Amino acid sequence: MIGVIMFFAALVMLAVGYPVAFTFGSVSMLFGLIAALVELHGDATIVLVAEEFFQMFSMMPFRIYAIMNNTILMAVPLFIFMGIILQKSNLAERLLEAMGIMFGRIRGGVAVSTVLVGTLLAASTGVVGASVVAMGVISLPVMLKYGYSKRLATGTICASGTLGQIIPPSIVLIILGDVFQQPVGDLFRAAIAPGLVLVAGYVIYILILSFIDRKVAPAVPFDETITRSQNIGRALLAIIPPMVLIVMVLGSIFAGIATPTESAAVGCVGSMSLAALYRKLSWSIVDAAALETVKITAMVFAILIGATAFSMVFVYCGADYLVEDVLTNLPGQKWTFILLSMLAIMVLGFFIDFIEISYIVVPILLPIADIIGLDPLWFAILIAMNLQTSFLTPPFGFSLFYLKGVCPPEVRTIDIYRGVIPFITIQVLVLASIVFFPGVYGF
Repeated sequence: MIGVIMFFAALVMLAVGYPVAFTFGSVSMLFGLIAALVELHGDATIVLVAEEFFQMFSMMPFRIYAIMNNTILMAVPLFIFMGIILQKSNLAERLLEAMGIMFGRIRGGVAVSTVLVGTLLAASTGVVGASVVAMGVISLPVMLKYGYSKRLATGTICASGTLGQIIPPSIVLIILGDVFQQPVGDLFRAAIAPGLVLVAGYVIYILILSFIDRKVAPAVPFDETITRSQNIGRALLAIIPPMVLIVMVLGSIFAGIATPTESAAVGCVGSMSLAALYRKLSWSIVDAAALETVKITAMVFAILIGATAFSMVFVYCGADYLVEDVLTNLPGQKWTFILLSMLAIMVLGFFIDFIEISYIVVPILLPIADIIGLDPLWFAILIAMNLQTSFLTPPFGFSLFYLKGVCPPEVRTIDIYRGVIPFITIQVLVLASIVFFPGVYGF
């Protein structure tokens, strides 16, 4: 039971606000010491306890070395760098303007444009914070100016910004590829259909809501002095370059020309070329993007090292066997396991980030999924879709905080919370469809 208590102790510390990496590291060391004392029973002396404790963590240097040499995880900083360069080249602004020209004349058109731009940003940058902030700064004022509902406007932006968690190239999928020991390219292919169904669900919801209530999302008038051909030309100039980059990155993976890590490097060169095309490339932008990439990458790897220590103590205590015994003896074994695991990940997503869930919770579930005989690709996509929901769920959804930081004063936090509820519902419905109709998605 020491491992189970350790798990909940870590959740409490995270809820209080302790840094994630240090929480996992400190909790694992504290409970590792307790486990050593329990193991030795009445023979505990300082020397024996120290020997048991150091033996428990004896493999830690080798695990850290293995993490640093993991070729799959090398793609993480490269895709982060690519996304930051594209963000600084004002890609989002250009795409929003182009999509606004194409769809703004219909009711709900600006919201639909925001979803489509979120999809393109997801497939080219994958940086959730940058996507939400960019669309919040540009798209939200336009929607509020023309009488859009605050709830619909804020919900659309938050949901669209999180598409980068499921649409390739996704950092979540790269991390899950490492955890599941599955080819990242296969995960990318498997995630395309669920991601596009989710996008279609968002668009259909917006159009139906706009049709039912005209005041929720009215059409936006445009400058009639600009001809339709000029509008289309401007839109294509904004859309084609990022589409070429997406084809370069994902196409090289799907065609088997490059590994995800190699395609990430291609994406970095492509993003810098795109920034140069837009006349935004400078040494200061490259320097700032590199510095930000190092910060984010250091955070991810620090969490991973802390999670590795945590899992070592968890396994040493035998808690993995306890969890396995409980979950493999449930009535309705397969479906009960899927229901409980998805529910647990969704609830944890209210409080902690996808990285912690990926490296702490998922490795506990994997052996049970293997015993039950679940398709690892299918199970990984279920988890990825579920983890995306964690960015939207109040009270700690990161997208909600990103958007609130750039909202005008008249938009309250409760408006954002209420606005994301329909989109969370759509995500849950798509998740359920993947569970019950896997053949539709190619599993």
